[in-house]
Amino acid sequence: MKRIEAIIRKTKFEEVKEALLQSDINWFEYHSVHGIGQSREERIYRGVQYSTDVIERVALTIVCRDQFVEPTVNVILKVAHTGEIGDGRIFVSDMIDTWSIRTGENGDTVLRDKK
Repeated sequence: MKRIEAIIRKTKFEEVKEALLQSDINWFEYHSVHGIGQSREERIYRGVQYSTDVIERVALTIVCRDQFVEPTVNVILKVAHTGEIGDGRIFVSDMIDTWSIRTGENGDTVLRDKK
């Protein structure tokens, strides 16, 4: 089992979400995150000074069987890509085990198969 964590642009979230659902990735977790980027500029908008070093992004977390890692990563790479600095990152790590709280089962059998 693998855990896929992707940090993507907020503006690309709906597109990525729809693409994942169309690819039969029917469960994932997401939340808003803030990060510090390479840019350290100050911008002025309507007389108010803003710092651009804090970046708002969406973090996705997906746990899947090994054979679904590459297709899942490819969907995110394709849809989240703009070609500009700040498109995000994808991290893949090993999952040691998982449990179903409802049934008490453990292992990858608690993960749903793609339909």
